[in-house]
Order: sequence, then C-alpha cells, then structure tokens
Amino acid sequence: MANKNKKTVENFKSESSPPTGIQVVLREFKKDKLAMFSFLGIIALMVAVFVIASWIIDKEAVMKINLIERFTEPGVSGYILGADEAGRDMFGQLIIGAKNSLLIAIAITILANVVGITLGIIMGYYGGFIDNFFMRIIDFFITLPTLMIIIVVVTIVPKYGITELIFIIAAFQWMSTARLVRSKALSEARRDYISASKTMGTSDFAIMFKGLLPNLSSLLIVEVTLNFAGNVGIETGLSFLGFGLPPSTPSLGTLISYAMNPIILSSKWWIWLPASILILVLMLGINYVGQALRRSADAKQRLG
Repeated sequence: MANKNKKTVENFKSESSPPTGIQVVLREFKKDKLAMFSFLGIIALMVAVFVIASWIIDKEAVMKINLIERFTEPGVSGYILGADEAGRDMFGQLIIGAKNSLLIAIAITILANVVGITLGIIMGYYGGFIDNFFMRIIDFFITLPTLMIIIVVVTIVPKYGITELIFIIAAFQWMSTARLVRSKALSEARRDYISASKTMGTSDFAIMFKGLLPNLSSLLIVEVTLNFAGNVGIETGLSFLGFGLPPSTPSLGTLISYAMNPIILSSKWWIWLPASILILVLMLGINYVGQALRRSADAKQRLG
C-alpha cells in the first residue's frame, strides 16, 4: 500500500511539473512529419551511412591512380559512379568526401558553440567590465570579412589537414553565437529565480550552467542546427575554391570543384553532379529541420 501511494505521488509530481523548454520544442517538433522525415530519413541516415561506409571501404584503393580507367563512365568496369581523370573511383570518393565534410561541420559546430555559449552566458550573467571587454573583441572581429581571413590563414599555414582546418574555421564561428546567447542571458539573469539562487548561496557556476542554461535550451537547439548547415556550406565553399582540404583529401567541395573544368562540366557529369545533388539534399534537410525547430520554439508559430 505504501509503495502504491509513493508511485501515485511521483506520478502526480511528474504530471503537475511543467515541461522544460527543450521538452516543449521536441514535443512540437515531433508533430511536424516532414521535419521528422528530414531529420531521420535524410540527415541522421545520411551521416550514419557515410560514416560507416567510409570505415568499410579501402581508402588507398579508392585514391589509387589508374590512368587506364580515365573518365570511365558509370556502370563500366565495376565503377558505380564512374571514374575521374586519374581513374579513381568516384563512388568511393563521394563516400569519403561526404564523411569528411559532415564530420568537419559537426566538429566545427561543437567547438564554436561550446565557446560561444560559454562566453555568452558569462557575459550576460556578470555584465559590467567582463561583458564590455568581450563585446569589444567580438564587435571588432565580427566586422571583418571572416571568409577572407580564413583564406589568408589557410594560405599562410604551410601544411594543414582536417584537424587544422577545423580549428581555423571554428576560431571565427563562435562570435555570432556568443552575441545571441549574451543578449538572452542578460534578460534571463535579472529574473527572480536567479536572484533567489544567489540569495541561497548557490555558486555562480551552478547558477549559470544548471539554472540559466536550461532555460535557453530551445534557443540553442535552433542556433546549433542552423550553425551546422552554415558550417557545411563554409567547408564546402572553401574546398571548392581550393582553400579547404588538400586535393589528396576528398570532400564534397573538392568533388564539386571538378565542374570548374568546362569539359568535365559539359560531358563528364558523373564527376561533379552526384556531390552537388548530395549537398543540395543535405542542406535542404538541415535548413528545414532548423526552421521546424524555430517554429517549435516560438509559441505563436506552433502547429498546436
């Protein structure tokens, strides 16, 4: 009997306690069937397939030059998507390139958002000198042409790979997130529950990251999703221009850059078109998921 009463009290508490911001967003997001399909059927499935497939295939065999098979068409000699001008398997390069582009974008998103969210909360919570100091730094760098600076840094660095490229791009991608989080944290830090936590002697770290941060969760979910789409575009654009990954390391950008050759663009469609379609579908899926999350976070735009 005591156990039954205990379960009844726990159920009452769980039913009476209001859902958190992230729970509301996820609940509303699940109502959007197209957004769920975009997330599960396109983004999650695509990331899983390309990451797993890239571990299975032989990278050395894919990148091995075989001039006899130069510009082999799809379906000939066992090439699913044909071969490039060096006789390398385009299907294998597409898998490796997609994996590289996705993992680079994920790593940049994690690094940039961890730094941006942390600094944004600190600036908004403390205000005063700390806020002014970091905001002057952010205001200075945010007015600079970020893409051009990244290109200059990449040009100066003599040898770089995936890790170096991630840190170079992430170093310039945290500022917009910090400004957004800081503006929300400024108003949130003046709320009564923050004042009550300070009165009770709760540490500043606990207030910022256990009290204030969860109340910004709905905003952060949308921001991280849209930043991920932007980082995919930045990496692809840099690689397309020749300032991203080295030519020996495939990515979606390097595969699309083959289209800069007029002959390949007009008659060798299998070299550049699959990567173009892939990034188009991926970007559309990510952006739709981001827009659906934004609607879910906004009470006025929810599906109901």
